[in-house]
Amino acid sequence: MAHSRSATKRIRQNKKNRLANKAAMSALKTQIKRFAAIAAAGDAAKANEEFLRTVSIVDKAAKVGRLHPNNAARKKSRLAKMLAKTQAAK
Repeated sequence: MAHSRSATKRIRQNKKNRLANKAAMSALKTQIKRFAAIAAAGDAAKANEEFLRTVSIVDKAAKVGRLHPNNAARKKSRLAKMLAKTQAAK
């Protein structure tokens, strides 16, 4: 239990931020899975749209600090590889 008012406030803030981070990361993972499913299906036009949406979400997560910049770059690279495979299969 917290011993001061500032510690109590910090606990409240941590809880709020943890829940926001958890929701944002869950949305990010869902978007990546959605893109992967579309890319696997082979629809190049739709995959390109989803790729842009997914990369935007990854960039925002890195900008805010939810993802390490190198982790974001690695995810974007892997997504781009999936997109290239889809477009090459046309």
